[in-house]
Amino acid sequence: MTLKDKTTVTFYNGLTTIGGPMIEVAYNKSHVLFDLGEVYRPELGLKMEDEDYDTLIKYKLIGDVPNFYDPVVTGKAIDTKRWEHAAAYISHLHLDHSKALNLLAPEIPLYAGPITAHLLPALNEKGDFLLPAANHKKSYTRKIIAAEYKKPIQVGDITLEIWPSDHDAYGATGLIIRTPDKMISYTGDIRLHGYNPDKVHEYLQASKNTDLFIVEGTGVSWPEEKNIGNSEEFTGPKNEKELTEKIVDLQKENPNRQITFNTYPTNVERLLNIIKLSPRKVVLHAKRAHLLKASLDKDVPYYYLPGEKIFADLDPKLEVSYQDLLQDTNKYLWQIDSNYDELMEGGLYIHSNAEPLGDFDPAYKPFVDSFSENGIEFIALRCSGHAGEEELKEIISEVQPQILAPVHTLHPELEENPYGKRILPKRGETITL
Repeated sequence: MTLKDKTTVTFYNGLTTIGGPMIEVAYNKSHVLFDLGEVYRPELGLKMEDEDYDTLIKYKLIGDVPNFYDPVVTGKAIDTKRWEHAAAYISHLHLDHSKALNLLAPEIPLYAGPITAHLLPALNEKGDFLLPAANHKKSYTRKIIAAEYKKPIQVGDITLEIWPSDHDAYGATGLIIRTPDKMISYTGDIRLHGYNPDKVHEYLQASKNTDLFIVEGTGVSWPEEKNIGNSEEFTGPKNEKELTEKIVDLQKENPNRQITFNTYPTNVERLLNIIKLSPRKVVLHAKRAHLLKASLDKDVPYYYLPGEKIFADLDPKLEVSYQDLLQDTNKYLWQIDSNYDELMEGGLYIHSNAEPLGDFDPAYKPFVDSFSENGIEFIALRCSGHAGEEELKEIISEVQPQILAPVHTLHPELEENPYGKRILPKRGETITL
């Protein structure tokens, strides 16, 4: 057996950062790449128009991956003689796993779970979510193939299976890769305290005794804080069910008070549960309501800010007056993502993993302080999208991998594998299984 007939894995990015994993599995003349995100570094102060290919490579925001990116972007041709079969996969919607997908060469098929495949074009409708594709309008989203869960996808000598999982991005999935001689499992972002632990356990059982288990390790990134994410999350809800219950309780405890909230746009499952369980009528900003309608064909009450564009797909009967919301103290729980200074003094605002995301973003503290300055109570209700330290141990114990490769963490060296070997690959390193 020659070297080219062995399975190789190359780790291009996302090894000691929270986000941005880019990993290639290759066998003979076939190879696959996952994910296609950009490392989140708000301290760089880059705007979307600044994020050209050379800048992304310079700051290591994406991996320097050969034979996958569009030659129009890189100026480098793809070696089709070396690689006869290629494909790519994204695990979920978050930008640190999806933002660079338009940089993929257009002829290479891109797979994702069905929910991710349907939501991403809607999220990028204005061209402000994903990086732009060469020779296309900003709003263009390249074709994403909605894979059928658990159904094998053949890429030459490599077989892919996409499994439903759980993360705070709706429709998150994990990946199982089979080559003629090895099995590899990649978690994407994963947790056990979300809405779908049964799906996660099923995926982990399917990954049992895998030759290589590539697991995200966000939960061990802060060894000084023994919790599921950071100190704020530690004092808050421990799972999604508790978070939703707390939002319901806040409404019951404040029957005559203006209450507003915001969530991250891709956290659709949390939003749907808030809508379902809220004692008040939940009203969304029109662009968020349009996202649900365009991607999931779901109708919800909504409002427009003065002068905003009218969405043709929204039911006019469900519109609520913005002025009524500004004056309301008991009927509505409404989602807001701008014009916070127009809120009623004495009101309550719930920030539930919305942007700005936290203390690491320079915009976060001024954002929080602005509510106090306007006499509005600010409550951060978070639930981590990532497995904590103990959950990670449970996940690894279910799989019992031959080799463990922690990625997507500030401290991969803190992950242990009691069942076999643990590797700490460097950026750009290739290992042969």
